[in-house]
Amino acid sequence: MQLSLQNFTTLLDGMAAAVQGAASALLDLTVGSVLRAILEANASLALWLQWLIVQVLATTRLATSTGSDCDSFGADFGFFRLPAAAATGAVTFSRFTPSVAAFIPVGTNVTTSDNSQSFTVIADTTNPAFNAAGSGYNLAGGIASLTVLAAAASAGSAGNVQPGSISVISSAISGVDTVTNALAFAGGVDAESDAAFRTRFGSYLGSLSKATDAAIGSAILGIQQGLSYVINENINQAGAAQMGNFVVTVDDGSGAPPAALISNVQQIVEALRPVGSSFAVQGPVVLLAEVSMTLSTQAGVSHQIVVAAVAGAIESYIDGLSVGATLNYTRLAQLAYDASSAVTNVSAVVLNGGTSDLVPPLFGAVRPGTVAVS
Repeated sequence: MQLSLQNFTTLLDGMAAAVQGAASALLDLTVGSVLRAILEANASLALWLQWLIVQVLATTRLATSTGSDCDSFGADFGFFRLPAAAATGAVTFSRFTPSVAAFIPVGTNVTTSDNSQSFTVIADTTNPAFNAAGSGYNLAGGIASLTVLAAAASAGSAGNVQPGSISVISSAISGVDTVTNALAFAGGVDAESDAAFRTRFGSYLGSLSKATDAAIGSAILGIQQGLSYVINENINQAGAAQMGNFVVTVDDGSGAPPAALISNVQQIVEALRPVGSSFAVQGPVVLLAEVSMTLSTQAGVSHQIVVAAVAGAIESYIDGLSVGATLNYTRLAQLAYDASSAVTNVSAVVLNGGTSDLVPPLFGAVRPGTVAVS
């Protein structure tokens, strides 16, 4: 049932008609009369009550709720908003005189040139220079630079900065002079929006008590933001036919999802899979996209800045391709034009040595390799 809303004038007219209809004589309802003042006061009160009713209706329905009201509505069903995630990437510390050893501790802060975004060096046990005992990275004597892993200090998409954006060392490091990021930072996403929350909630309800592709997919997407997946049925991980078996290929955009994520997906799928079936969860088979192109830019504009913007846009787009998605060759030129209005022409576009679309293999995902823009 839809609530019929009335404004102040309509409420006052209705009250005046009701009072006059109940009276045996003509009433004084002119402006300034006592009876009119009483009716106006009651109309104001009714308008306030009407507003309260609208607020209650808005906050008790997910379709009209916003912010914390969405969260409280979903919490009643065990459904929660996906949080923001911090961007990660590599930063390179360099020095002018590499004669002595230096040490870069975990927690070192670096920022963009305008100090708008801050990043923190994090531990990376796969880096040969990482010193677990000292919780940092050793920069040996005679070595001029070292590349380490860093993460945005604040979660959100604002941390997805372009190559060359990081240039300030906020924490003093003896024997280190400069810092930069050769590649763009990626993976930063804002907290799930209200619209996305509502859409996912509908899928969540539709998937309950079902062992379908949609149910498994909804559960996977509820683990964290930025995931993509493909479910292949009746085959095994070798690609051979195996009835009753399905393979879930999942990725977080990196091409190499961490073991913790794979384990989480396995637990989710185990709780939803049909009885009598078997399954496997794996990361994607990565097909690297090797891109090269030549740009022409407007006079008076820094060509290198435009090149960096285009390269970053291409890398971000390829990073965002879902598992199994094709990288269209013609999309590359479009990305270059969209990245900067200073681009006047794009030529010599080559994708993996040719001019054809890049189609990933079975269980595959296209991820950025070398993006050479000149």
